[in-house]
Amino acid sequence: MKVERTSDFDNWLAGESPKIQALVEARIFRIQCYDHFGDAKYLQDGLSELRWTNGMRVYFARFSDRLVVLLNGGFKNAQKTDIKKARLLLRRYADNEA
Repeated sequence: MKVERTSDFDNWLAGESPKIQALVEARIFRIQCYDHFGDAKYLQDGLSELRWTNGMRVYFARFSDRLVVLLNGGFKNAQKTDIKKARLLLRRYADNEA
């Protein structure tokens, strides 16, 4: 599985603690190598989220059986705002790919 990252996702992850970064990178590794997403939920309109028990979320979209794009991340307490941003990023990404 190929995993692409938006600059918004990279900026969010860079601002998190090393422990959070390691958790996210380990999950990305499992997606890339084993197509294993773990706790993931489809939200609608092509947007999904990876979920952790600490409330962390990573928003992503699948564009084929072999491509996942990581859009942005956040925590449960800002979920509404993060989902709005992820939807906007998804539209921009899809427009650029078309």
